[in-house]
Amino acid sequence: MHPDEFEDVEVGDEHTPPSWFAGQHLPPDGRAMGLTAHVPDGALLDFAGSLDGAKPLHRFTAWFMLVVFGLPVVFAVMRLFYAVF
Repeated sequence: MHPDEFEDVEVGDEHTPPSWFAGQHLPPDGRAMGLTAHVPDGALLDFAGSLDGAKPLHRFTAWFMLVVFGLPVVFAVMRLFYAVF
């Protein structure tokens, strides 16, 4: 399916693709840096941007992602303190 096939949502004279198409939730700063939904960092940003804080499963997913990406930093800081003291 091509984004131009969906003509029910209009912005001016242009047609915008539906929100379920990849890359629709990237922040403008990410797009300015050249990120797209086709690169790993852009895909993570797109996924995180699509989460809705009102939904409990989405909130759990956000916390889980925070733990997964934050735990290596915590372990590195612990190793640093262990090596210093």
